[in-house]
Amino acid sequence: MIVGLAPAAHGGNRTGRVFTGDRSGDFLFSALHSAGLASQADSTRRDDGLRLTDVYVTAVNRCAPPANRPTTQERDNCLAYLAAEIQALDRLRVCLCLGAYAWAGCLRALATLGEQARPMPRFAHGSEARVAGYVLLGSFHPSQQNTFTGRLTESMLSDVLTRAVALASTIV
Repeated sequence: MIVGLAPAAHGGNRTGRVFTGDRSGDFLFSALHSAGLASQADSTRRDDGLRLTDVYVTAVNRCAPPANRPTTQERDNCLAYLAAEIQALDRLRVCLCLGAYAWAGCLRALATLGEQARPMPRFAHGSEARVAGYVLLGSFHPSQQNTFTGRLTESMLSDVLTRAVALASTIV
């Protein structure tokens, strides 16, 4: 499972699929394609033929927040949806959290399912935390703010995806 913050106003919110039709998605789907997890390197609309293999993409929040800053109330209102997705994915082993907000959201969702992480693991790019039968992996979000400045490079995201695939295949 790959978890982002929320659908972008001019991307996923417009197209109906998270990370579709925006630059963050361009960066992410290119990396997924290179890792053999996506049928194509880009996604422009919901019916563009993109097929993911053993990957589910979602977000903590369900709608684009004003100024890309979700309120605590918005986060809390959407938390049950993320928890339900985690519960529904019976083969889920790894949650790749794109950014600190997604990391915290996954930890909150798992806590609502009775899976507490103690001590509370800290987010960092490449960080790993085991929570019951899951591993959370941290990655900087593929936003333009991070990719244009080099805070997140293609090789950094590739390395995290490679680790996610390796973990998913070994966790029982």
